[in-house]
Amino acid sequence: MRVRAVVVTVLAVLLAVVSGSPARAAGTPPNPWLTQRVMNMAHSGGEAEAPMNTMYAFRRAAALGADMLELDVQSTADGQLVVIHNATLDETTDGTGRVVDHTLDQIKALDAAYWFVPGRSAVHGLPDSAYPLRGARHGHPKVAGYKPKDFTVPTLREVLKAFPTTPINIEIKGTADSDTASFERTGRLLADLLDKSGRTDVIVTSFNDTALADFHARAPRVPLAPGMNGLLQYYLAGVRPIEGTVALQVPVTYQGIPVATKEFVARAHPDGYAVHVWFSGTAPDDAATYNRIIDTCADGLMPARPTLLESILDARGIERPGRPGVHPCA
Repeated sequence: MRVRAVVVTVLAVLLAVVSGSPARAAGTPPNPWLTQRVMNMAHSGGEAEAPMNTMYAFRRAAALGADMLELDVQSTADGQLVVIHNATLDETTDGTGRVVDHTLDQIKALDAAYWFVPGRSAVHGLPDSAYPLRGARHGHPKVAGYKPKDFTVPTLREVLKAFPTTPINIEIKGTADSDTASFERTGRLLADLLDKSGRTDVIVTSFNDTALADFHARAPRVPLAPGMNGLLQYYLAGVRPIEGTVALQVPVTYQGIPVATKEFVARAHPDGYAVHVWFSGTAPDDAATYNRIIDTCADGLMPARPTLLESILDARGIERPGRPGVHPCA
């Protein structure tokens, strides 16, 4: 406890010291992502409400009003980009083994709703009745308004085609945190795809800073959010993140220390960065937390429950991209 208290104190002091970090350089073009707020950025399509990273989840989130889709990409044995969070197939599908060891055809045969439990995301070991969408990949059960292919692992190319005007947040994944080469492989494939697509209404990020830098060198026009080291250096010492950064995507807390605070947002905005907040185990995906993060003046929230966030934004009349409304920090 004493060590934790010391760490918190040091971080607080460092944050206070750098809170006056210099604003963006004169002549730097304004960051358009600072005008895209407050965004409902459905995390994995909203993993508490639909099977994560499936077309079913993305179509559902877009229909309910999500402003941006957040997703993860891994690469297959035959060099295709697929939208799945983990390096292995086991957690969310009826397959097993590493994504990188399977071909696209093999992965496309899988049921990505196999372990989905409403309100809980992917959970193993429950009675069959707990999995209402199990088998929808093969047409049993049928889900009105959706096709069986909406319940498999999609390719990134399919998602980009299905949502040509919806902004997309893409996280580069790898086989393991220590396997930088696997992150770089996926990043290279992503740079090639985005270069050919011409899409710049995306933000690319990765926990792996080396892979993100390599991606940026290959696709310099694509907006970025920095990796873990880049975020820590900015948070602790005011060091500007990688060139091309448009947003700081931060957890609600880090090892119990508050990160997504009103003070942090107030420092990031003059420096020219939007702030997007993710939850994913760092804080509850509930109304109280969503309201608290809205009140920090963050530009976007990445909810597991996009329906809940949408209802809160609507009830409070909060401004949205392209729609006037209440400024939460005015």
